[in-house]
Amino acid sequence: MEARAGISKQDIREQIWDYMESQNLADFPRPVHHRIPNFKGAPRAAEHLPRLQAFKMARTIKVNPDAPQKNARFFVLDSQKTLLVPTPRLRTGLFNKITPPPGASKDVLRKCATSQGVRNHSVPVGLDSRVLVDLVVVGSVAVSEKGWRIGKGEGYADLEYAMMVSMGAVSQGTPVVTIVHDCQVVDIPEALLEDHDLTVDYILTPTRVITTGCARPKPAGIIWSKISCEMMGRIPILRSLRSREKQAGKDVTLQDEHQHLPEPHSQHTAPPGTVRRPRDPPPQESGPVQAGDVPSNTVYVGNLPRDTRVSELKRALRGRGAAPLRLTWQGLQHRAFLHYQDPAAAQQAVSCLQGLHLGANTLSVALARQQTASDLVGSCAREPHPDHCPTI
Repeated sequence: MEARAGISKQDIREQIWDYMESQNLADFPRPVHHRIPNFKGAPRAAEHLPRLQAFKMARTIKVNPDAPQKNARFFVLDSQKTLLVPTPRLRTGLFNKITPPPGASKDVLRKCATSQGVRNHSVPVGLDSRVLVDLVVVGSVAVSEKGWRIGKGEGYADLEYAMMVSMGAVSQGTPVVTIVHDCQVVDIPEALLEDHDLTVDYILTPTRVITTGCARPKPAGIIWSKISCEMMGRIPILRSLRSREKQAGKDVTLQDEHQHLPEPHSQHTAPPGTVRRPRDPPPQESGPVQAGDVPSNTVYVGNLPRDTRVSELKRALRGRGAAPLRLTWQGLQHRAFLHYQDPAAAQQAVSCLQGLHLGANTLSVALARQQTASDLVGSCAREPHPDHCPTI
């Protein structure tokens, strides 16, 4: 198949998915749209894998968990090599090591290679395991003979590889293999490639083995500027890796963190040409409150729309990956206070919530300690009874 001129990655994906369905090349699960497509002939394509010199030399092999790579996982186990499979959507970590029962027969190994077997016969591999991966097998929606690859659009294979680089598990010399149907080998315009895109060294199809000779560098690590706060919230291991790289002095600024947090007194001045937002109306209660009395793990959220429900705010916080341990709701004052596990978690939440909108309002978000005493009267320093503190 040839890609049209002026085409996008998504155009190529749709073209492949539509063709595989219309020509009945797809296999269960169907339809293959929005998936790494399984295809008729996948077992035959996987048979090339054990013949690769890179496979013969490898001791530890990472294979993605999608259906078309089931036979690749079996061949790794049958060859008595260590099989690592990424956790689905990276929700609980990066890898699981597949551990078949002692003396497992080929039939048992085939069951271990299925998605159910991966769940039943695996142990997690932590960041401190010092694992070295000798060969990587990934799924693709489309791939070119030059080694340029397009996944299903969620970026997990690219991110998994970048995370392995950050862990020291792979290097630029670690071979990458993909297993696809012949129709998935297409021309991909180089202009579509980005720095985080993973390239492949070998393409296995039912009819041939393609050695790409790809010279384009693979990702050199996690590109934090492409990681959103929402993704950080969904993938806990990213937070651990980010903390490590921050301690190592690397720039770990996230996609959403384009603005620096305000200094404690920056709210008293505004850049020329800007319109200052009126302060949130003070509550009816009175009494002196010192900002220093406010816990440092508390985040102030102001400028809430008048008709906002607490459930709407909770949903917005979860969407940004910034759900607190507890939420103090003060709807009459158009604000809320978010209580996190520690000051570092509160600081990260402030970063993640910058620019958050509810309705037509852009919410005001800062560490509660950075607010003036008048902002805090009757609020965080004197919290309502727990019955009036909705929690997430």
